[in-house]
Formats: sequence, structure tokens, C-alpha cells
Amino acid sequence: MEQPIVTINEGKIRGYQRINLDGEKFYSFLAIPYGKPPIGELRFKAPKPVESWNGIKDATKEGNISYQGENLQETGCISTEDCLHLHVFTKNLPLEDPILKPVMVWIHGGGFMWGSNDSRLFGPEFLLTEDIVMVSIHYRVGFLGFLHLNDASLDVPGNAGMKDQQLALKWVQRNIHHFNGDPNNVTIFGASSAGSCIHLHVLSPTSKGLFHKAIVQSGCALNYWTFSGDFALEFAKFVDNEVQTEAQALEMFNKMPVKEFHKYQLDFCNIHDIFGVVAPNIEPPSETAFLSSSPIELISSGHYNKVPLIIGYCNNEGLYVGFDETFKKIKIKQETLDLDFFVSPSLKLKEDDSKREIVKRKIKKFYFEGQNAVDKSLIWTDFLYVPGIIASAKLHARTSSEPVYLYRISIDAGLNWKKQIIPIKEPGTTHCDELGYIFNIALDAEFLDIGELEDKYIRRFVKLWTNFAKTGNPTPNGTDLNTKWKPINEDICFLDIGSELTMQINPEEERIKFWKEIFKLSPHTYNYL
Repeated sequence: MEQPIVTINEGKIRGYQRINLDGEKFYSFLAIPYGKPPIGELRFKAPKPVESWNGIKDATKEGNISYQGENLQETGCISTEDCLHLHVFTKNLPLEDPILKPVMVWIHGGGFMWGSNDSRLFGPEFLLTEDIVMVSIHYRVGFLGFLHLNDASLDVPGNAGMKDQQLALKWVQRNIHHFNGDPNNVTIFGASSAGSCIHLHVLSPTSKGLFHKAIVQSGCALNYWTFSGDFALEFAKFVDNEVQTEAQALEMFNKMPVKEFHKYQLDFCNIHDIFGVVAPNIEPPSETAFLSSSPIELISSGHYNKVPLIIGYCNNEGLYVGFDETFKKIKIKQETLDLDFFVSPSLKLKEDDSKREIVKRKIKKFYFEGQNAVDKSLIWTDFLYVPGIIASAKLHARTSSEPVYLYRISIDAGLNWKKQIIPIKEPGTTHCDELGYIFNIALDAEFLDIGELEDKYIRRFVKLWTNFAKTGNPTPNGTDLNTKWKPINEDICFLDIGSELTMQINPEEERIKFWKEIFKLSPHTYNYL
């Protein structure tokens, strides 16, 4: 079956055959629609399920990605508003093997502004060496997916991009058995802003029952940049200073061609901190609200979807900031000691709050004086990522009946993902570097240069992640990994994933102690650590 035809609930699709890392065949079905095109009246709104079709839909070509401008020729991606589709990869179809397999659903990152699930960027060839079914989804990014208005009559409460993801997960529940996937054994995973997305699904009451395990990589709901402020009206006035109401803003946005809308969005974001402008939001309570309470309230109270959880980070998350031109503007904050910038927005301290000066003095002493000042990436690693991730792990371990596995990645080899892209020569494992060992990132080449060391790391990551998807335990009895990954208990134990796998306790102890003191200064973060 080089071009298999599968009948799903909505119609027939034709896929094609590919080869995994071990030279074995698997089937690929690309750009399967799961939602109506979010255009016209559906722009900024919650998505609607796709309608059925007649005939056989071609699922052999990469689909469009959410609109991100038209300068994407080098990647071969086409960006449009019509982007609600997903990919499915499976080793067997039901007629070949009646046993349903664990499902892993990948959600791409990109700061809620960019990104795609293009299978040339996140190829399934490594994960499909194991007996799982993989799904990857596209969803709306930018203000198209994350605009929110306070006027309830306008029906734009926000989180459309998160609701796209939910609709895709509902599609998985309805259809994945047609690809030999088990709808009762679904693991969701994602990195960076998608790590936050995964964590938010764990917290969202409307995501309940759509998945059964979660892997949260290098981003979480307690990182300040996961949520946006009220920017809709300010954005509208930036476009046209005559706009006075949200209704006028929505009317203007709906009439605007997407190319023009996107240009204004980029210009608007460039005058703000790159983080926290376009992001999810906390909605007013309703039956359809994605999230209507703060993450800290939900985690602390135990009112969330309790599933086995892997969560963690790279040992030098912030290294990339010093090399990525996207962050040129915020690097100046570090170079000029603009300490106001580093007073975490999570603290919600007002401009005239005397505690701001306390925080600034502490940050200056800890990160900009003495031995820590040598590592200029350390402030970014902690300001953006690590304390929130460790706090999330500790709080979930305290309030969940399911295991919580914490990791730190310290691999530094030829397939480190972010260091390939930018590129970076300095030692350390930076933000999302592990993706080069989970996915085939070769673009149009078959594979990048995979040496003996890289192959070892690929096999190890694939085994840990797929073991977890299969059993809820990354190192179950009988595994060949020679290490037992223990969940967090009274000790904050974690697995260091480096040249070897080693269990350790109390990660980044001195820095976490520092951030515990900082978080104690605000009632909004008092319970974080």
C-alpha cells in the first residue's frame, strides 16, 4: 500500500509511505482538515468542526501554516488563514494490525506568534521507530489566534488558538482508531510556548478527557510570558487613533486583509516587550471558557486534569537570547542594567510599589555582580524559564495523585536544535535543543549527519518519551536504559539527561532559593516555590 486510502468520519483520504530511521516503512497522512477555515465571521472566533467531503482528499502534501507573512519561501511553507489541519503518522493500519497503539500528539511552539508542524521541520522518523501513532497539528498563531476582547457581546473572549488545539484533540478522539491509534491512550507534548500550551491543557476544564498524559518541555503556565495583557484596544489605536471602542476595533480588524493585519501586528509587537503581547488569556467564567482561573489557583487547589506528567528544561535555556537577532531590543535591557525590565511581571508589582526596588537590588546583586555576572545567559535562563518550571513540578507533585517526572537536559552534541538554527558555538544546552534528538530536523535532506553519539541520544530520548506514552512511566521495568527515573516525592529529584542518565536532587539549588525569596514578596507568587 504505497498510497493507502483511509476512511475517517469526515471522508476518505489518501496518504503515502515513508521510511523511518531504521529503514522501516510507515504511513504518512498530511494536512487532514479538522476545522472549518477560520475566515470571514470566524476570524478571531472559536473554531468550528470541518464538514464532510466527497471523493478522496489528497493527504500527501504539507498543508498551509497559520499566517505569518509571505517571506517563507526558503522553507517551502505557505501561510494563510486556512490552516486548521493536522498530520498523522502510523506504522500500521487496522487491516494489518488490529491492536491499537499509544498516540502522541505534538503541538508546535513559536512564542504564540510563529511556527508550524511541517513534517520536514519536525519529522516523525525517530519516534516512528517505536510502535506509536504520532499526530501533529496546526493552529492559529499571532493575534489571529490570541486576540481577546472584554466586550462579551462581541464573542471574542480569546484563546482561539488554544481552542483550535482542543478541536484537533477532539478529532483525535473521533478518528485516530482509523490509523491504529488508541483514543484512550493519548499523550500530548510540546516545547517552549507549546510547553505552556500543554500545561494549560492540563489545567483547562474544557480539555478534560481529551488526553491521558502530558510532556511539558521548556515552558509552562507559571512562566510570565504565557499570558497576555489587555492589548486589543491599544493595538487598534496603533492602527487607527480614531478607534474608541472594542466594537470599532473588531470591525476594523475584520475588514483588514490578513497581510496588512500581520504587518501592523509585527510593528505593534516591536514597540513592546517581545514576550506577553500575543499569548493566551484568562477568560470570564463560562461553559466554553478555556481557562477562567489563574494557573497558581488551579494547581494549588488541585482543580485540574490529573495525569502523569513529565516536565523539565535545558541547563542553559537562555543562552540563545544573546545570539538571536529577534531579541536585539531586550538584550539592551541587560547591557544597560535596565533592572525594571527584570522585575518579573508575574509579581504584579505596581510602579510605585516599594518592593520593586527591593527586587531590583536583589537581582542586580545576584546576576550582575560577583561570579554570576560572568554567565550573561543566566538571567535569561531564570527570568524566562527555570523557576516557573521547577515551581510547577513541585506544586503538581504536591497536589496530584499521578506521578510527576522532572528533568534537566545537558546534552551538547551535533543535533542540538536551537544551536543548529542560530547557530551557537558556546557550550551548553539551550532552549529546545532536545528537539533535534526527538524529531528529524533535516528539512529536504533525508537525515542530518547522525554520528554514533547523536544516534545514542536519539535512541535514548525516543525510548524515554515513548515509554511514557505507552505506560505512564519513562523507565518501566524491563527497560534497557539502565536508570530508574523516579518521580518527585519529598525530595525534588530529577533526571539529568546528559552524556549519561543520572538521578539528582534539588536542581539549581542556589538560584531556586533566590527566586523563592523574590516570589515571597508578592501575594500573586507567594506559593510558587
